[in-house]
Amino acid sequence: MKILIVGGGGREHAIAWKLSQSPAVEKLYCAPGNPGIAQVAACLPVAVDDLAGIVEAARDNAVDLAVIGPETPLAMGVTDLLEAAGIKTFGPNKNCARLEASKAFTKDFLQRHDIPTARHRSFTDRGALERAIGLFGFPMVLKADGLAAGKGVVIAETEAEAEAAIRRMMEEKAFGAAGEKVVVEEYLQGTEVSALCFVDEKSIVPMLPAQDYKRVFDADNGPNTGGMGTYAPSRVVDAGMAERIRNEILRPTLAGLQRDGLDFKGVLFVGLMITDEGPKVIEFNTRFGDPEAQSVLPLLETDLADIVLAVTENRLSEVEIKWRHQSAVCVMLASEGYPGHFEKGFPIAGLAEAGEDGNALLFHSGTAYGPDGRTIVTAGGRVLGVAALGETHAEARQKAYERIGRIRFPGLHCRTDIGG
Repeated sequence: MKILIVGGGGREHAIAWKLSQSPAVEKLYCAPGNPGIAQVAACLPVAVDDLAGIVEAARDNAVDLAVIGPETPLAMGVTDLLEAAGIKTFGPNKNCARLEASKAFTKDFLQRHDIPTARHRSFTDRGALERAIGLFGFPMVLKADGLAAGKGVVIAETEAEAEAAIRRMMEEKAFGAAGEKVVVEEYLQGTEVSALCFVDEKSIVPMLPAQDYKRVFDADNGPNTGGMGTYAPSRVVDAGMAERIRNEILRPTLAGLQRDGLDFKGVLFVGLMITDEGPKVIEFNTRFGDPEAQSVLPLLETDLADIVLAVTENRLSEVEIKWRHQSAVCVMLASEGYPGHFEKGFPIAGLAEAGEDGNALLFHSGTAYGPDGRTIVTAGGRVLGVAALGETHAEARQKAYERIGRIRFPGLHCRTDIGG
């Protein structure tokens, strides 16, 4: 089987690394890929938003199946185009991708199907939104409705902070068209959990729950990012809570998808808040999380290619999905200034010393080749994901941070409390 992975970040590196272990995979391609992905797949110079180019690359390379990593091509409809070209695709169609592309669409879905979530209201008029400041009390949660690379959420502690957030979203267009509609939500107290699920039109199968760290600085300080680290399995979700999540969230979600005619095939990422009242949905994403994939996929025992193919053929229920009885921790190394302005092009030292040893993994997120075509340099806000496996959570965490000590580039920043 020849597989094309669309994307070029740490999530796609984790997917490529896992698929490369499958005896069913004859050849892996990735568009556009990165220097880390190039170790296990042939990288093609096609941007993730070049839908025609992606379809052409799949045809030219006689690809049997495509796996879509990022949210942007899904929201643009890449799955629809690939399937129209006769290529099986792991990733929801454009209609289903609205579950991530529009916060308001998701909130309406949750409300319609009685799935626990925070109270909310949507606004397109700035004046009406400003008059609604404090609608559900403080802190006040404001979310850009559209895609904002994980940075479109503001938790305003005061009226002044809410006013500033509204101005950034609706006047200064900090998130572009994504902020033309703003969703205001009730602030939920509790612990966040990432529940990624394999989904086809008949089944929803949860993966190991993960914990993600969104804030840029230790102790959850600073602005939200795309994710500064993750670990799995979550220490918050015991057997009882896992059963509640299945019964109160996942099964009603599958039933809602079926009732609404949303023929979802791929990964549904359910962002949850574990509150005193039970689990509540914060958001849906329609693809593997980044960096959750970097801690969850290393623990997957079942052949990922078998799962992906089964999902595209609506026979997920036929696959027995097994997990390693270990723990995984992934810490993101970021550029100085991220998620704000940051410089690129710095050489990265120590990659060989921090390389794989069976229990330690390096996932390239924002890297590129330098002008000499050999040196690997920084090329994004989040540069590398350093992951490690251990028989215990503490062992995995220790290994990850030990590996980080071997990597150097100017302005390197990471949180020191991931999994702590």
